[in-house]
Amino acid sequence: MMCIAKKCGIRFQPPAIILIYENEMKGKSRQRIMPIRNFSKFSDCSRAAEQLKNNPRHKNYLEQVSLRQLEKLFSFLRGYLWGQSLAETMEQIQRETTIDPEEDLNKLDDKELAKRKSIMDELFEKNQKKKDDPNFVYDLEVEFPQDEQLQSCGWDTESADEF
Repeated sequence: MMCIAKKCGIRFQPPAIILIYENEMKGKSRQRIMPIRNFSKFSDCSRAAEQLKNNPRHKNYLEQVSLRQLEKLFSFLRGYLWGQSLAETMEQIQRETTIDPEEDLNKLDDKELAKRKSIMDELFEKNQKKKDDPNFVYDLEVEFPQDEQLQSCGWDTESADEF
C-alpha cells in the first residue's frame, strides 16, 4: 500500500504523532494516530524518532516523513513535558537547528558534530541548484567586486628559493 504524506503533527494529551495521508489507490485522505509510549522529559528525541520510523506497524506510513521532522515533533513533546511554552520550545529548537559560523566545531563531541554536519548537509541539499531547476545556469562565472586592496598573508610572501 502506497501512502502520500500530507501533514504530520503531534498531540500532547495523550501523546501521539498524527499523520494525515492520502491513499494512492483510492485517493482518499485518511488520518493515522500513532501513540507515543514510554517517552519522558529525559528521553532522547532522535532515538524515539528512529524507533517510530522503523516500527513495522508505522513504517509504510512514515516513509515520506523525514527523520528530522519526527525529531522536531518529539522535541515539542519533550518541551511540553518540561513545562515550557510552545514559543520557548520553538526558540530552543531554532537554536539547536541553526549553525553559528563563529562556533568552533573542533571543540564539539562526536554526537554534536554529527548533528551539525547533518544540518549542514540538509541546508546544502536545500540550496543546491540542480540541472532540472528552472534558473540553473551551466558553467556560471561570477566576478566579485574588490573594493579594498587584498591583504596578503605571511605564508605566501616568502620566496620559493627557501624550499
